[in-house]
Amino acid sequence: MTYSIRDLENRIHDAIKKIPLDLSPQALYDPIRYVLSCGGKRLRPILTLMATNLFSDDIGLSLSPAVGIEIFHNFTLLHDDLMDRADMRRGNPTVHKLWGDNAAILSGDAMLIQAYTYIADVPPVVLPEVLSLFSVTAMGVCQGQQYDMDFEKRMDVTEAEYMEMIRLKTAVLIACSLKMGAILGNASTFDSDLLYRFGINIGMAFQLKDDLLDVYGDAETFGKNIGGDIVCNKKTFLLIKALENSNPSQRKELNKWLVAKDVDRFSKINAVKNIYDELNLKAISESLIEKYYLSAFDCLSNLPVADDRKKELLLLADNLMQRDK
Repeated sequence: MTYSIRDLENRIHDAIKKIPLDLSPQALYDPIRYVLSCGGKRLRPILTLMATNLFSDDIGLSLSPAVGIEIFHNFTLLHDDLMDRADMRRGNPTVHKLWGDNAAILSGDAMLIQAYTYIADVPPVVLPEVLSLFSVTAMGVCQGQQYDMDFEKRMDVTEAEYMEMIRLKTAVLIACSLKMGAILGNASTFDSDLLYRFGINIGMAFQLKDDLLDVYGDAETFGKNIGGDIVCNKKTFLLIKALENSNPSQRKELNKWLVAKDVDRFSKINAVKNIYDELNLKAISESLIEKYYLSAFDCLSNLPVADDRKKELLLLADNLMQRDK
């Protein structure tokens, strides 16, 4: 039996609703309940269940670890928002805006502990492999976040450095979600590694698309303020290519906004975006996204599983590339 994306969304939604959060002290658990109730794509847990479903009809095998991955992902967003001083996430105020910095730190820490509890709810025979995979992934996400923060202070970030940063910050968790689901579905090492490579490529395309939407998306649809990366001087692919390809006049304008203090947010966003437009960076970024998507498709094509088992995963990957939020 192949489960649809909607079926898997419902399973994840129901499982998250059952997480026991009506506990004391309330000030610790209220932010967690809030974060998990704000929705989101539930991409990573859905991928975990999908990967299991490629090899087994029993998606319940990976439901608990899938929930753990979603808790962990939301924990990283909670702390990322605090570090970035972001006001909005998924169309709602961020935790640190509502409860303060200390609550965001402590509730985030509690979410990490919760994540491990759910991840560890697997058969003993695969527990060491699952925990090792998740721990390496979690550390990679932290490394990626540190690179991201370090890059904000640098003007010489290369495209290769940026790609490694998003591989760690975003792609490895997507790849981990798929590989973990495959392991729990009793897939071979070859198959689970192939799904991991699929996840890396989709993850790279996903983050590049996210960066593109941060500049060219619609704020109401996107769920957070447009231009946040520009305001924070984040070294995205767009900015790196702008610094690389700009003429002296454009470079001077970019440098002015990169070092300016206490500037009007919208003026900075519009000025930098105009340079991106002049350099045709939207199209260049879309071309790179397509390259990673096609590499992911090649991985999935080589997976020795019946095509009807793959169709929902292909549909989900296509939806990610066509999304506007």
